Amino acid sequence: MPSAVPGHDISGPLTKRQKLTDGNEASNAKQRATSRIFAPFRTLGLVSPTEVPFTSVPLGKTTFQITTSVGRSLQTYDLRRGLNLVFLSRPQTPATITATRAWKDRVFAAWGGQATGSIVGVWVFKRGKKIEELDVSDGVSESIKQIVVFGSWIVGCCSTRVEVWKSATYEHYTTITPTRLAKSISEHTLSGVISHLPTFLNKILLGRQDGGVDIWNLSTGKLIYTITPPSADCGPVTALEATPVLGLLAIARSDGSIIIQDARADLEILRLNAKSSRRVPVTSISFRTDGLGAGDDGRATGVMATANKEDGDVTLWDLNQRGRIMGVLRGAHNPPSSTSGVVVGGISRIEFLAGQPVLISSGLDNALRSWIFDETPSSPVPRILHSRSGHAAPVTRLDFLPTDADGADAGGKWLLSAGRDQSLWGWSLRRDGQSTELSQGNLRRKAKKLGLVGRDLTTERSTTLEDLKAPEITCLACSLNRDGGMGASTGGGAVWTNMANKKGGADASESGATGWESVVTGHRGDKYARTWFWGRKKAGRWAFETGDGTEVKSVTISPCGTFALVGSARGGIDMFNLQSGIHRQRFPSKLTPGQAKRLKMMQADRETAATGVGEKLPKFGLGEGKHTRAVTGLIVDGLNRTVISCGLDGKIKFWDTLTGCLQDQIDWYPMTAITASRYHRQSDLIAVSCDDLSIRVVDIETKKLVRELWGCLGQISDFCFSNDGRWIVAASVDSVIRVWDLPTGNLIDAMQVDSTCTALAFSNTGEFLATSHADGVGINIWNNRTLFTHVPTRQIGEDEIVRAIGPTASGEGGQNLIDAAFEHDVIENIMPDAAASSMDQLSRDIVTLSIVPKSRWQTLIHLDVIRQRNKPKEPPKAPDKAPFFLTSLGNAQQTSKPHPEETPITAAERSRVSKMDRGDTERRFTTLLRICADKGDYRALVEYLKSLSPSAADIEIRSLNPQGTSNELVGFVAALTYRLKQKADYELVQAWMSVFLKIHCETVAQDADLVKALKEWRTEQAKEAKRLGALVGYCGGVVGFLRSGRT
Repeated sequence: MPSAVPGHDISGPLTKRQKLTDGNEASNAKQRATSRIFAPFRTLGLVSPTEVPFTSVPLGKTTFQITTSVGRSLQTYDLRRGLNLVFLSRPQTPATITATRAWKDRVFAAWGGQATGSIVGVWVFKRGKKIEELDVSDGVSESIKQIVVFGSWIVGCCSTRVEVWKSATYEHYTTITPTRLAKSISEHTLSGVISHLPTFLNKILLGRQDGGVDIWNLSTGKLIYTITPPSADCGPVTALEATPVLGLLAIARSDGSIIIQDARADLEILRLNAKSSRRVPVTSISFRTDGLGAGDDGRATGVMATANKEDGDVTLWDLNQRGRIMGVLRGAHNPPSSTSGVVVGGISRIEFLAGQPVLISSGLDNALRSWIFDETPSSPVPRILHSRSGHAAPVTRLDFLPTDADGADAGGKWLLSAGRDQSLWGWSLRRDGQSTELSQGNLRRKAKKLGLVGRDLTTERSTTLEDLKAPEITCLACSLNRDGGMGASTGGGAVWTNMANKKGGADASESGATGWESVVTGHRGDKYARTWFWGRKKAGRWAFETGDGTEVKSVTISPCGTFALVGSARGGIDMFNLQSGIHRQRFPSKLTPGQAKRLKMMQADRETAATGVGEKLPKFGLGEGKHTRAVTGLIVDGLNRTVISCGLDGKIKFWDTLTGCLQDQIDWYPMTAITASRYHRQSDLIAVSCDDLSIRVVDIETKKLVRELWGCLGQISDFCFSNDGRWIVAASVDSVIRVWDLPTGNLIDAMQVDSTCTALAFSNTGEFLATSHADGVGINIWNNRTLFTHVPTRQIGEDEIVRAIGPTASGEGGQNLIDAAFEHDVIENIMPDAAASSMDQLSRDIVTLSIVPKSRWQTLIHLDVIRQRNKPKEPPKAPDKAPFFLTSLGNAQQTSKPHPEETPITAAERSRVSKMDRGDTERRFTTLLRICADKGDYRALVEYLKSLSPSAADIEIRSLNPQGTSNELVGFVAALTYRLKQKADYELVQAWMSVFLKIHCETVAQDADLVKALKEWRTEQAKEAKRLGALVGYCGGVVGFLRSGRT
């Protein structure tokens, strides 16, 4: 039949239909513009990063659910499942959450009020979903600091007022505004802490800034009584907690005192911490309710726990016999940093679970932990039960774990991160529960040996984070080829041993069978590079000291996983064996007499050979070429033959791994200094960032500069290659993440984030981009949209930089891979550059296969067998009798009437239409064959034949006519010969020739012209098959050589 598309050219390719949009939709697209390449997915590493205390609720009689705030969303953990994450709240609140409270199966979250005039609200969540919103009066602009739910009341405490709602209907009931004292200097009347006593019906207790406690009747809205402070300088109330004894209340004030008060009689029962030299205000109080823990044998009741935000300790009190400190849980959470101030430590809340010997604590160090008290024998200090945590300070280094030798960690599953909190973490992108911090040994035991933990429980404070852990990690490298997993031998000795000070070396026989360390890190202000076991998630055996005793500036591991290289601040480079910890090489090498003699002989041989062939002698002498400033980047090539280093002296140096001699160098001094380097092993390209705000790309094979990438407006904080080496992604201090396309050198994407990106990494599978930022402790994960959609490589300008909305902990507003795949992009008004014209052949030296599906040409070869197999075994049988509810075919034909507008077609007309249709099909193929033969260019015929189905192609080949003005058989063979000479569609030519010879084999011997054409085709086929076999054999030999264990 004729084509239904008017003006359709059968020789041209089909054009893709585009989505048509009007002007309004295009303008809306500009308003919601985002990165064309990266889509926000989710945020990792957030557990309890805010000052908002956690809230807990019993779930039946078997477990408890604990809910923490992570900014604008909530995370709920199940205690019985080991603090596994069970719910993430959605949608996000419009502003940061300021208070939470769990009640029955619901969680109340107050948000907003941090900024002047901002909106305040309270949302109700159930199983992570918002189900209701509390009515808030228009005059409320203060943040709600604490929520209490009891009876039929929901109470939210602000700084100057208290909002009250009904718990049954969520309707706003009243607002309580305490009177401001005349002598008070503070504008705020309330301290933000409230409590409720079980025996006080409809009563709420409010802590005041002057140290008093007000008792209000919620039903009438009247002040009943005020508990006066013990002194005028005691400070505001910092904590209120009801005791297990009815009518008694624990009150903590900013002077550090804790008073057990009889609220009914207004009598002071017990005062604690009054004579302590440390005036640290207690911010959290909890009482143990299982009836154990106190007394000499631990069988009495009366245990109280207190904590504050000044350190990470939990103090345990025995309230019997006027109260005493029975124990201190040192280092329950990280204390605040005493020097840098980047680590926000302290404890935000502690709580004894009802009727359980379990204590829950959350800290400002982004951690949530559960502790359990042993009953036999009784212990006054609990031990750790479960822990969920993350970085306590911003992340500074990111790196996706490479694939090991057997592919066990393939797929971009694991992400390594180092932060300013001096910790190294491994994050699982598949299951949060598998994420863990790499252990640095028993820090508490180490602190006791060094005398950092005081013996006096009442006066001494806990050690700081800097005293317990290794310094902040500034550089890291990883290779899993020799990682032993959980079975790796640790040697049974101390961690981080310096083998330079140890005689005799270490026994490496056991580690040779089980594997050894796979991660090496450099630390700020430290001359040692430390090793880590990734499989065992702990610190390794060795600490490698730089040769000149200066700070470690860069590290790397060889591809085989055997050697670690360390670069120092003075330009030294040392290589160590990871299995034995022994120093193996220095760059440039420190020559021994034997090495000097051997190298002189090699140089003499090279000089003799050079005089014969005209080569140049090496321009670097023995022991020469050391960097004059800090080594900022180290790389080992894929064959372990060359070490590449770069430094602040503006030089890139190429060293021989075996001899330690300098082979070549690229000198950019004084034009620029090199601050960092990255290596893409598959393409043998290295990228270096420079202090002139550029990124330069060098081919290490030719040692030539191939690209210079400009555009950053601030210092480059981090950069990386994409997994395929096509892009370079860089982040700078101007808070913009830029993407360059290496083949074109164009800046193809740029997005501005809310905070400066400090580190980034691209996954090995190309699915994810991980970024960390200066204002948070989480790690943002972005999806790569180009896995499912095309991104033009045209150059973009500074005015096209879009402001991106980052990922969230709940994943709301983000896109997973499925969403990104089905996203409908609006056509840009600015059309990309003219698309590159499609070429049949990139080079005359390569063979190109077709893009026709393999099943199509295989079906064409075996079409006769397929037809025979699908042939029915017996003719179809008519049904004996149709069911009673169906009209028989005969009756249907009798009752059916022709449409009045339709005219019956006669047999002659039907025959004429059939002939016209068949003639049109034959004319189409015959015409193309004749026109292409006249021109000598058979591409249009080949493209038409490629578009046919196997059955249609078989019919066309069978219908070739050897008679007439032109021999179609000869023309068809000439077309196949032409395609062989073009070195294109190789497998299709073989299939078509196989079918042609099978059908027209008898005609070949009778036609001399056809025999001549076939001989020409056979000559070209033999020539191309020989060349193709040689290429395949060469490639197979190279791959076999690279995979051989001897290399």
